[in-house]
Amino acid sequence: MSPARSIGHTVNEYQGARTSQWSLSEVQAAERWGDGNWNCLVFPSPVFHSPQVTRTLVFTVFTAVLGSFQFGYDIGVINAPQQVIITHYRHVLGVPLDDRKAINSYAINGTEELPASPFLGVPTPTPWAEEEPVASASLITMFWSLSVSSFPVGGMIASFFGGLLGDQLGRIKAMLVANILSLAGALLMGFSKLGPSHILIISGRGISGLYCGLISGLVPMYIGEIAPTTLRGAIGALHQLAIVTGILISQIVGLDFILGNHELWHILLGLSAVPAVFQSLLLFFCPESPRYLYIKLDEEAKAKKSLKRLRGSDDVTNDITEMRKEREEASSEKRVSIVQLFTNSSYRQPILVALMLHMAQQFSGINGIFYYSTSIFQTAGISQPVYATIGVGAVNTVFTALSVFLVEKAGRRSLFLIGMSGMFVCAIFMSVGLVLLNKLAWMSYVSMIAIFLFVSFFEIGPGPIPWFMVAEFFSQGPRPAALAMAAFSNWTCNFIIALCFQYIADFCGPYVFFLFAGVVLAFTLFTFFKVPETKGKSFEEIAAEFRKKSASTKAPKAAVEMEFLGATETV
Repeated sequence: MSPARSIGHTVNEYQGARTSQWSLSEVQAAERWGDGNWNCLVFPSPVFHSPQVTRTLVFTVFTAVLGSFQFGYDIGVINAPQQVIITHYRHVLGVPLDDRKAINSYAINGTEELPASPFLGVPTPTPWAEEEPVASASLITMFWSLSVSSFPVGGMIASFFGGLLGDQLGRIKAMLVANILSLAGALLMGFSKLGPSHILIISGRGISGLYCGLISGLVPMYIGEIAPTTLRGAIGALHQLAIVTGILISQIVGLDFILGNHELWHILLGLSAVPAVFQSLLLFFCPESPRYLYIKLDEEAKAKKSLKRLRGSDDVTNDITEMRKEREEASSEKRVSIVQLFTNSSYRQPILVALMLHMAQQFSGINGIFYYSTSIFQTAGISQPVYATIGVGAVNTVFTALSVFLVEKAGRRSLFLIGMSGMFVCAIFMSVGLVLLNKLAWMSYVSMIAIFLFVSFFEIGPGPIPWFMVAEFFSQGPRPAALAMAAFSNWTCNFIIALCFQYIADFCGPYVFFLFAGVVLAFTLFTFFKVPETKGKSFEEIAAEFRKKSASTKAPKAAVEMEFLGATETV
């Protein structure tokens, strides 16, 4: 046994390994190497070679994040066929076209010849702009805007009910019920070509938003509860990885020669029904959350059975002891409402930090990057900029996968700060490139490189970390309300950006990313001074960090209320 086996494990984990995970020879070798000084073992442990990763755990996490995959697919699927759908709206609504053939050609090839972005200084009018009555143009714009914005509105509404549904029905049944919404939305959009397409698409997108709002709370909660403590960060990051994978797949299948054309665009929109059906079938073979069974339902036998399946071992004493302590603490604290999160001094600092992490994710400018990347690539002279945009999606996915390994190595706070700092520098270079683009043609390549790096830094930290870090801040009582509030914050910020970014870009022109650089810098400073590191610390220590940062005088009470999964266990 190499001493590397022990790397990243704390004293408590090592002591547990002496009796369960390691052989006698392995322990003795590690003891000789460490010479008894186990405090020096601070390096990260392996993630996917851990004996705690069982086939049942892998299968269960994969099944759960299929919901996150649908989430990402629904986010990205509407972008590629935009001009095709707009043209179909005009046909259904009877808006006259002077040259339908030209318009259709433009729509089909819209991914290759997009109108230039406003900050590039050369906006190109659409082919029908001069011929179409203003009223007709406004009608089409309104229906398209509703097609896009109904999705985050649905997410905002449903985000409040994810935790409640999970507590009432259980995590597995709640995801099954949520899939009913996914199927309903997918069917409405899939058959939209056969009826009033604008009504069916707007309704379908709204219902899909309701589904994604539920999933944004249910999936992180479920995979966080079934994950071993030492792998909770890495497994929690898989939620974001599945989201960006869904976005990438939607970009690929949305190409005009695959599904993003006049004949097949409705199938593209309805394709999310496939993972919904697949996940529903697989969920019947997944174990219920042992924490839900033990803490919420007080069914210890079922919780042990679930744990044995997930851990691949009959010895689940440590997990049961951990949950017993958590249940005792949960029984001593009342269920916390959303209002109490802000009025109780013990919860106020953690919930504000949680909300700020999600605001930082959405207000960083990442959505603007995806919006304008195709136009920048086109300006750089790339003949098929849509493929470069897909390249951005691929980078997005690769670095999210990298964060799965890094999050247990560098820590949550450290990765978040590294990501935000890198995004700040990239936003500056991107802005400089856009400002000087008309003077120096090669500046477009500076902007291109900055785009790829910006996305990379985003997925290293600010992308995945806020989703699972919130659950680490709160114990069983306030956690459902905190997760619901964090999800609502994320969806609300998403909606605000979708609604306002175009106006901000028109107003600021090529200087728009200077504005986002300032926003990113502000959130970076907030993180540095206010956000505690949670890796390698017990929740008692996390509570102490919050007390220190908020200068609270009620230290003993806060220490108890902020503990989660036991004071002696490490994250």
